[in-house]
Amino acid sequence: MKKPEHPNIIADRDIKDSFSIESWEKKHFDDQRVHRATYNRIFLITSGSGQAIIDNSSYTIAGNQLLLVAKGQLFTFSADTVLTGHAICFGDCFWERAPQSANNCKAVLFNNASDNQQIPLNNDDLQELSPLFEILHTEFTKAPYINKLDAMAAYLKIIMIKIANINVLLSKGYDSYDNQLYRQFLELVSRQYQNTHEVAEFAKQMGISTRKLTELCNHCAGKGAKDIINGQLISEAKRSLQFSTKPVKEIAYHLNFSTPEQFSHFFKKNTLVSPHQYRSHFVHIDM
Repeated sequence: MKKPEHPNIIADRDIKDSFSIESWEKKHFDDQRVHRATYNRIFLITSGSGQAIIDNSSYTIAGNQLLLVAKGQLFTFSADTVLTGHAICFGDCFWERAPQSANNCKAVLFNNASDNQQIPLNNDDLQELSPLFEILHTEFTKAPYINKLDAMAAYLKIIMIKIANINVLLSKGYDSYDNQLYRQFLELVSRQYQNTHEVAEFAKQMGISTRKLTELCNHCAGKGAKDIINGQLISEAKRSLQFSTKPVKEIAYHLNFSTPEQFSHFFKKNTLVSPHQYRSHFVHIDM
């Protein structure tokens, strides 16, 4: 039997056609329960105040910014949060309607979401993106018609490409081949981190050497390939410890560690606390 998550966690409700877009005008957030995202989210914030809390990290809300939340992440807004802008939710089955040429943009933005959680926008960026969100919202509210979903997917593709171009990672002038390889690595890690933790295995799948993959990650992200794999594992481990009742042993095997002891050593090495200490901290808070 599947164990229940923390009672303060809200799972996303199913969204028709795996897509929605809302337009907000000074929206207040009265419910501070934590949401576990089943869908990817893009918040375009034209004005606002307050805090977004995503996977235990806080982000100050202001105007002219994007917030990205990837599926699987935990998020909420502080009680004083007020937002004006748009909020897009989309699932993988909707995204598959977008042309393959946009897949790299989704990979680089959402597969390593912690590096792209908050993206500031200058006035030119905002003036370029806002009309696209407004057009997509208008299209979404129209009565159903043939190929409506495909049309909305095309608009979403354009928005994702624009955001990817704004994103710091893609604006540093790295050559396109390295970008493609790096995004391929992020895509593989997001799908396979529960099965393999080895840089060499990912490099083999990509047809490059382990050294090349490590250099590539240092060049594109400022950290090694192993750090990126470990970051994915730690993020998932923290979510499981904080918001589920799974025993540490079960979490260890779910993340493909040979023994609970191996997992505990890995977790403490990367967080400076044991899994039990990490979990007990949040249990104490909730009492």
